Amino acid sequence: MHSPPRPLYIDNPIKIYYNNYICNRTGKVFPGIPPQHSERNTHMFRSMTAYSRKCAETDGRSVSVEIKSVNNKYLDLSVRMPRAIVTLEPRIRSLFAEAGVSRGKVDVNVSCSRIWGEGEEKTASAPLVIDRAAAASYIAALKTLRDEFGLYDDISVMKVAENRDIFTVEGAGDEADPETEWAYIRPVLADALEAFCAERVREGENLRADICGKLRGIGALVDRVAELSDANTAALHERITARLTSLLADVGAAPDERLVLTECAALADRLAIDEELVRLRSHLSALEGMTSQDAPVGRRFDFQLQEVNREINTICSKCQNAEIAALGVELKNETEKVREQIQNIE
Repeated sequence: MHSPPRPLYIDNPIKIYYNNYICNRTGKVFPGIPPQHSERNTHMFRSMTAYSRKCAETDGRSVSVEIKSVNNKYLDLSVRMPRAIVTLEPRIRSLFAEAGVSRGKVDVNVSCSRIWGEGEEKTASAPLVIDRAAAASYIAALKTLRDEFGLYDDISVMKVAENRDIFTVEGAGDEADPETEWAYIRPVLADALEAFCAERVREGENLRADICGKLRGIGALVDRVAELSDANTAALHERITARLTSLLADVGAAPDERLVLTECAALADRLAIDEELVRLRSHLSALEGMTSQDAPVGRRFDFQLQEVNREINTICSKCQNAEIAALGVELKNETEKVREQIQNIE
């Protein structure tokens, strides 16, 4: 008899969050966490980088599940498992979909083997059978390649044995029952997936805190640019007035106030960055809003950062103030730091 899947603990706020997140998106519950415990709806980022490994021994069976993931533009889920139980792969993929894993290159390694007791013969139950016809055909093909292309003759037993298709395990098809194996694998997979998702949330929260801090720093720099821009407009009026007064004095003419105002307005219009600052603040506000969303935001965040960078470039190209130009370089630097962090977010 198989023990029923062990319920996952429900005293961890990360697991409670994940259950709530999945209920909201799919209407399903993450394995082992009742929905009534999902009262907290904490907004969290999820990193694409995580690792977990769980093992268990039950009823003479040893099961091991290893999950690891790295950054990727899309979801690339690869499952490696014994050939005899490869039909279980759709169920494994379904569990990952229910857990809300939507981006990253995820590798899943599943192994399931029998634990041999004392006095048992390991080789007695599964003799290896050679497909002689396939082996002969394979060797003949190798010899043809050797003769026709003048290749070095290194055909050996080990070289031929690399072709696994010429070997079969007698009775393997009768021993590996997918439903029986799934009863052993699923609890271990659920534990590994739980730890994997919790690790993604834990690292994602660290990234969110860092990104939020950087966004606040960018906002402070934008405020400083706005202050300098206002002061620069007033200084521009004074410089143009002084310049026109000096030029007109050389020819003995008095300055025309309307001419001064016209020149100031024309130049100020070409150098004005008010619109860029408005759009920049709007983009920053959108980014701050994304940090409190439940859905994956990595791609949208990256696109919004491109717009932020576009406005900063426009400001730098317009400004004729050294201090504003220096702040523009600092803004670009901080934006690039945020963009690098976002590459890790689901």
